[in-house]
Amino acid sequence: MSTITTKDGTQIYYKDWGTGQPIVFSHGWPLSADAWESQMFFLASHGYRCIAHDRRGHGRSSQPWNGNDMDTYADDLAELFEALDINNAVMIGHSTGGGEVARFIGRHGTKRVSKAVLMGAVPPLMLKTEANPGGLPIEVFDGFRAAFLADRSQFFLDVPSGPFFGFNRPGAKVSQGLIYSWWMQGMMAGHKNAYDCIKAFSETDFTEDLKKFDVPTLIIHGDDDQIVPIGASALLSAKLIKDSTLKIYPGGAHALGDTSKEQINADLLEFIKS
Repeated sequence: MSTITTKDGTQIYYKDWGTGQPIVFSHGWPLSADAWESQMFFLASHGYRCIAHDRRGHGRSSQPWNGNDMDTYADDLAELFEALDINNAVMIGHSTGGGEVARFIGRHGTKRVSKAVLMGAVPPLMLKTEANPGGLPIEVFDGFRAAFLADRSQFFLDVPSGPFFGFNRPGAKVSQGLIYSWWMQGMMAGHKNAYDCIKAFSETDFTEDLKKFDVPTLIIHGDDDQIVPIGASALLSAKLIKDSTLKIYPGGAHALGDTSKEQINADLLEFIKS
């Protein structure tokens, strides 16, 4: 397998497909690089080098007890950039991965980055606070943790069967294959890593990171996203990021890379070429 070893000894698995300008993908919780296969195949087939890693504790990467936080995720990604000598990259992050992209730019800047895409992304902050009244109450994430600890395998069937893909909406065309793929990727994640990551994606404030963006940025979000509600995420991020473009998918679910993949692929290609 293709891996790098970080400074703290964690092995990070990555895929590296195609040649050309690099596009670096950051996946959502509790998934792996496999979540990006449709976009990677499409863009690599159009002359780009597509790179996606499994975040520490997820997929085929090792499962350290510590470091399951956004600062470390971003630093792991920076080490991957250095190891593969990635420059002029387009960074694309979905959900938790959008937070990873934001923290990467906040901590490491854009010297190796030419553009960014936040897709169904968690920034600026998911948690409801006095300063962020539109966020989700802590009880929502406590519920995630309780369900996770009670029966992780069942929880990892319930999430994709319902809100993640929007399969709980009337008239939705349900794909058991997508549900099983989500479950399989989730079950590959380390138990402690995936548990800790709930706090990382829900309680990390990316406001200052977003203010440091200085490259063209595309923000894509579905207005029926039941996992990361658009009002407390994309609509706020678009105001914080200079030179950003907001594209809203009417009726779009959280997992646009799967449920709206043809449109996503076309929009990504157009943005990358622009």
